[in-house]
Amino acid sequence: MKLVIIEGPGKRETLKKYLGKDYDVVATKGHVRDLDASKLSVDLNTFTPYYSIMPDKKDVVAELKKKAGKAEQVLLATDPDREGEAISWHIAHILDLKPDDKCRIEFHEISKKAVDEALKNPRQINQQLVDAQQARRVLDRIVGYKLSPIICKAIKPKLSAGRVQSIALKLVVDREKEIREFKPEEYWVVSCDLSKQNETQQFKANLTSYKNKKIKPANKEEVDIILDNLKTASYKVDKIKKSKTKSNPLPPFTTSTMQQDALNKLGMNLAKTSQCAQVLYEGVDIQGEGKLALITYIRTDSTRVSTDAQNSAREFIANKFGSQFIPAKPNVYASKKNAQDAHEAIRPISIDMTPEKVKSSLQPDVFKLYKLIYERFLASQMSSAVYDSVAVDISANDYVFHATGRTIDFEGYTVVYKGFSENNDDENSNKIPKLEESEILNLIKLNTDQKFTKPPARYTEASLVKAMEEKGIGRPATYAPTITLLAYRNYTEKEGRSLKPTQLGEAVSEYLDKYFKGVINVKFTANMESRLDDIAEKGEHWQDVISSFWNGFKGLLSKADVSSVEFKPKPIETDIVCEKCGNKMLIREGRYGKFLGCSNFPKCKNIKSLTEEKEVKPVGKCPECGKSIIPRKSRTGKIFYSCTGYPDCKFMSWDIPTEERCPECDNFLYKKVFKNKINYRCSNCKYTATKINKDEKEENVEENN
Repeated sequence: MKLVIIEGPGKRETLKKYLGKDYDVVATKGHVRDLDASKLSVDLNTFTPYYSIMPDKKDVVAELKKKAGKAEQVLLATDPDREGEAISWHIAHILDLKPDDKCRIEFHEISKKAVDEALKNPRQINQQLVDAQQARRVLDRIVGYKLSPIICKAIKPKLSAGRVQSIALKLVVDREKEIREFKPEEYWVVSCDLSKQNETQQFKANLTSYKNKKIKPANKEEVDIILDNLKTASYKVDKIKKSKTKSNPLPPFTTSTMQQDALNKLGMNLAKTSQCAQVLYEGVDIQGEGKLALITYIRTDSTRVSTDAQNSAREFIANKFGSQFIPAKPNVYASKKNAQDAHEAIRPISIDMTPEKVKSSLQPDVFKLYKLIYERFLASQMSSAVYDSVAVDISANDYVFHATGRTIDFEGYTVVYKGFSENNDDENSNKIPKLEESEILNLIKLNTDQKFTKPPARYTEASLVKAMEEKGIGRPATYAPTITLLAYRNYTEKEGRSLKPTQLGEAVSEYLDKYFKGVINVKFTANMESRLDDIAEKGEHWQDVISSFWNGFKGLLSKADVSSVEFKPKPIETDIVCEKCGNKMLIREGRYGKFLGCSNFPKCKNIKSLTEEKEVKPVGKCPECGKSIIPRKSRTGKIFYSCTGYPDCKFMSWDIPTEERCPECDNFLYKKVFKNKINYRCSNCKYTATKINKDEKEENVEENN
């Protein structure tokens, strides 16, 4: 019996299907050996890391040793990235495998062809990839364990600072400062609605120039002068430019573009997207097929696609849409400059496994993401869309109005996949009639619109991922965990889809910017990512990279003034009513932690421990964070239900959330308890159900869709 060791247990069944009865498969559930969390575990003279078996993985290691001792061959099939290579290296050390053993197998998709190919080509562990991961781990440990205690002393206890995390926070904080400091400027848009003589079809044109100079009215007075000059004007077609324009398909997904589109098109946050993508990669039970993996490896910054995948897609497109929908040569997309390009793009393993074929086997969110991935890949191999575009200049006295519009001539890839834009493109819906030069047009009306310049938008999770990728901060596997950690640490919070820094987040970022600007900045962090790449690709000595960082960093540590920051968080208003005076209670933070204090202080000095609130009997678990849900009273005395994790979790509801799942969409159900019945309703779709409430036992009597 041969032993294959993998990371994720979710793909064990899928993999065994292709390996057969001669192989046993064991999953490690990630790392089994790491730096001891109770201390630095790094020698700051030699940068030697001190690894130990993780406490929760001792049973896993015992199982590995037992099975490896009986196996005729051990194959390490951890994920095909630096982290996976390092896990294999740790396992090899634990099992006393020889350094020159060809024990490492690698596949980028869980398919029979990929697995068979991997078994035929085992290799030695790539020490350069391992060293790159070790360098990142040691670097992050030094920053975290040396920087975090300083900000805890300077600001407040139980804080953390990380190398990439702090840069991501800085981006959010700097954007918030831009928004605050932004001063809007007034401007006006002048347009006109026109038509051909004796015709009813209208189109719009915008004022662009006056006496051959661009014009942008700054106030109402300037607009009034323009309108006065246009009262008696004749509107004549000066110039018409017709052209065929193309819209090229987008490349298949990388990790970051998948995360961006999933939020923008599907409304799925990073955590949900990562969870659904992992399911699709590891395998899903498909009716009539068993457990199948549906997509290739999900952590990638490459847009590269295999020749086999291209050919399969082209054949599928030609059969379904016609040969005119495939380009003469396969589309090839260049990866970004700093891309590792270790894997293919994210794509379906089999183009024949259409979304329609697997829909009934997938949970709703998993299906939506698969459909998005499938259609993006299919579109990437299709012909460009072609438009008939027209641009018209219309003169009126010395003013020129400009109108543009386009109509679809050939749908191309858009028959499958349309891109996403934050702003609607008005010119695409502006239908311009057939015009001739020198033709006199009929003015329907003049329009004016007062506008003000807007500040840059706050980051969303998607746009922050995009910014991190563009600036070379982090790598595909780190985007989601980094942004999630900022929220977990209460450094950022959401306002709708937007991310904004908390008061605490701003304090941390400002302190780091003051004392550690030399290393906690975008340019330095991006350069460090390049140095890590050099270790993996060029074999640069990893201790030299850490040494160059440490020599500068330790000087900043000694200069940091931990007494220079005063952080006093603002009290948070609650719906809890003070029993002494009737005013609202506030969550305040004191020397010994958070407590409830009356908002009427100092007239009312009532204070209350937050633990008193927690003594209320929980009625369920929070669907957003998993903490207890308890009943509370509003100011009007009405009962509502909210999370004990407030203010970190702001979930509240007038009905009780339950752990039961909707049979239609698998989202959680709310319940409302009456004397003789309990009504259930889905938190997502229109599903409802009613059950008898008898001696606290529920019997299903009716379901309504």
